[in-house]
Amino acid sequence: MIERKLKPVVWVASSYTDLKSFPATAQRRLGHELYLVQIGTMPQDYKPMKAIGSGVYEMRVHVGTEHRLIYLGKYEEAVYVLHAFQKKTQKTSKRDVETARHRLARIEQQRRPPAKGT
Repeated sequence: MIERKLKPVVWVASSYTDLKSFPATAQRRLGHELYLVQIGTMPQDYKPMKAIGSGVYEMRVHVGTEHRLIYLGKYEEAVYVLHAFQKKTQKTSKRDVETARHRLARIEQQRRPPAKGT
């Protein structure tokens, strides 16, 4: 039996609370999709979010309405959930993109080693 290492999930800002506000079915499906990412595979329905940053993806779940979870999974130490939201239009809103972009910048800043001499 192959043993897979499960990457921990880091919930950035309000992403966990936002996910918990979704209907139970959407929560379960996104949870399963997130598990797939934790074990090193891709979710069933996703797309790269290059407008937000390198290695950022959006999971998509349709349960009555559209639910999205934006994550960064390229680092060995964790899967970072940047944003979770209900999508009401065809295009992802500028506000949702900016929220995820801002949270990604915070993660990248925290991962950066301190400058020499500080």
